[in-house]
Amino acid sequence: MDYAIILAGGKGLRMGSDIPKQFLPVGGLPVLMHTIRRFREYDATLHMILVLPKAQQDYWKRLCEKYQFDIDYAVADGGATRFHSIKNGLQLIPDGEQGVVAVHDGVRPFPAVGVIRDCFETARQTGAAIPVIPVVETIRHLENKVQRSKTVPRDEYRLVQTPQAFDIQLHKRAYAQEYNDGFTDDASVVESLGHPITLVNGNRENIKITTPFDLTIAEALITSHP
Repeated sequence: MDYAIILAGGKGLRMGSDIPKQFLPVGGLPVLMHTIRRFREYDATLHMILVLPKAQQDYWKRLCEKYQFDIDYAVADGGATRFHSIKNGLQLIPDGEQGVVAVHDGVRPFPAVGVIRDCFETARQTGAAIPVIPVVETIRHLENKVQRSKTVPRDEYRLVQTPQAFDIQLHKRAYAQEYNDGFTDDASVVESLGHPITLVNGNRENIKITTPFDLTIAEALITSHP
């Protein structure tokens, strides 16, 4: 059985808004609803778990009523960190469950269905798969975080996206570890067990909406690909 854990814990600080960014409207619908719809489009039988801060859950319920949003999912409480939020989501998956679980940022409403499929199927074969895209800008490395810097070969780097997909039992073992600051995403948590991460091609439209500029881009994407 396959699962998707969708994280929606943003506060909207970089957006300059009192409304958490996952609830801001894009194309007439809150960002988070677009995200959930995309996963339902991938697989109508997928079990979805929405991880949402407890203080935001009533507001989300009111939004669902307003927009008549009735896609089925379970809800887990957000934690103090991303790590703890995902751990709370994983607790809603039975301990002996077999299959793949993907973790996705709720403010990434445009993952291509084909990318979601590639992540799930690759994780089914290798245990761990994440989507990446090439770096198109020139990159400079800061030496000791001061003014000295040097160009590094961008073809040796990739930008990481979500969904990040894993064998359920592997993912549960990874999150049985103690938290540390080096865990920046799910791949880093799983990799700390010594398990290799397989890269799959992501899609550039799969942006993370965190600033007003991102919201403008999202509106353009909705308009061009309704």
